[in-house]
Amino acid sequence: MFKKYSALLVLVLLIIAGCNPNNTKQTNAGVYKVVKIKDGDTLGLLTGDNQQITVRLAEIDCPEKSQAFGQAAKKFTSDLCFGKEVKLIGNEHDRYGRTVAQVVLTDGTNVNYALVKNGYAWQYKAYSKSTELAVLEQQARENKLGLWQDANPTPPWDFRREKKQPKADSLQTKPKKHYHKRKPRLEYAA
Repeated sequence: MFKKYSALLVLVLLIIAGCNPNNTKQTNAGVYKVVKIKDGDTLGLLTGDNQQITVRLAEIDCPEKSQAFGQAAKKFTSDLCFGKEVKLIGNEHDRYGRTVAQVVLTDGTNVNYALVKNGYAWQYKAYSKSTELAVLEQQARENKLGLWQDANPTPPWDFRREKKQPKADSLQTKPKKHYHKRKPRLEYAA
């Protein structure tokens, strides 16, 4: 009879241990660790099952790394969230396969909004209608924070467009090489 109850007791203890919220083997669903800062608005996150995903911060656009304040935006993002746990709001994907979302630290700080508030990002109006982001950007402009210290900062979407367009001078300085196909050799049978 003791064997019957001891097996039942072990089973009950295993069930209780599995339901214990302090059990360290359980993972927090929806919580990610920031393991990489690619640029001001792109992060590498580690999932609970050790898969790395790339996240593009939604509704904002930081200067490119080669642009004025690009490195400063990356550093601000790194200082704010590198190595910390975050949650995502939104789960869309862009044409590059990145997850597009708002990133929120466990203390409630919204990384997207913090970048705009401190002058390291624009509200990306083509993808955002948020009045809160518009107000944060306007306040950063008025207080000349971050990139708003420049008299006329170039938005990253314009910077990328200018970078893609070939310069007229470059076409004349480097002539394009034209290659001709060789005619096939005829082999003669001997």
